[in-house]
Amino acid sequence: MSLKKALFIDRDGTILVEPMPSEQVDSFEKFEFIPGAISGLKSLVNLGYELVLASNQDGLGTDSFPYEDFIGPQNLMLKTLEGEGVVFDDILIDRSFPADNLPTRKPGTGMFGKYLSGEYDLSASYVIGDRATDAALAANLGCKAILLRLAGGQVLDTQQDVDNRYQCLDRSDISQTANNQPDILQAKSWGEIAGFLRRGVRCATIERNTRETQIKVTVDLDGCLQSGISTGLNFFDHMLDQIAHHSGIGLQIEAKGDLKVDEHHTMEDVAICLGEALKQALGDKRGIARYGFALPMDECEAMVLLDLGGRIDFGWEVPFTREYVGDTPTEMFRHFFKSLCEAMQCNLHIRARGENNHHLAEGVFKAFARTLRQAVACNPFDYEIPTSKGLL
Repeated sequence: MSLKKALFIDRDGTILVEPMPSEQVDSFEKFEFIPGAISGLKSLVNLGYELVLASNQDGLGTDSFPYEDFIGPQNLMLKTLEGEGVVFDDILIDRSFPADNLPTRKPGTGMFGKYLSGEYDLSASYVIGDRATDAALAANLGCKAILLRLAGGQVLDTQQDVDNRYQCLDRSDISQTANNQPDILQAKSWGEIAGFLRRGVRCATIERNTRETQIKVTVDLDGCLQSGISTGLNFFDHMLDQIAHHSGIGLQIEAKGDLKVDEHHTMEDVAICLGEALKQALGDKRGIARYGFALPMDECEAMVLLDLGGRIDFGWEVPFTREYVGDTPTEMFRHFFKSLCEAMQCNLHIRARGENNHHLAEGVFKAFARTLRQAVACNPFDYEIPTSKGLL
């Protein structure tokens, strides 16, 4: 049984504007959504996370914060979000005062027992909030943290508060830190939060180890991964670099093959791994453009048509006149793209003509890269699968 994942989302300061100085949304006059919160939450609905609202509400139910003052704005928020398709799977509210020091109060984990039972992959889950205490909760749960730091807004914990306790990472380098400290993404908007979490499902790593090759391919369709390519074939590396550079995806390929025999196994297995990684990174293909085409390159004309519709069809009309370009056999370019097409499960048609075989190969790879860039482009606020069938 696969483990579940969760997004533990703070309320005041994260979904709703936190009024000052009371820090209580205790009337409809104080009710206001954080800009982008509704559309951002909506974009997270289909990513495989349970949505958990987790909030400290100081003294809720006491004379200082009567329950009837709380429940009206709370229900308005829930009803508004429900109208946009956002329904929380769980709502956790701690009513204590800070001075009570109860284990149920964030960053304590007393409210989160259900999520510590072993049924949840907390290392793949996130706490989304606006305070250093939200980062502390992430540390206590074993999650990663996303802190909303609105430009021009009131910062309830200073940057130094966070930096003093946790290692804050650049958003392009989200990786597990030492001593059980959480990774922290500092986001300036809900759009940035949504984009980051959607990118998390647009990455994939495929490894293939046989008697002939050892291949590892990692792709990041949104380009946050620094590219690096090594296959043992210099001209092939140069062509794969064109895919990384002109498609805008992050691409890492490490390949060791039986080049002493010939180039076939290495190029074929790289294509298989790359195709499988691209297919896996696309997920259910929700919100992608699906189609692409391109025609570039000096005196050469290269045309590539791509449909990520899940069916396999391959066409190739590229007349090379040399046996090798550099250290790479030209006959293997057709086999590379055919293997890639089958592993990606796509329609891929390639036509090119020209006099210079180097430019001819480069034109094909550049055209494929630009075509791929168009086809995998994703609008994080588009929830449709690009087919009338409802499934790709």
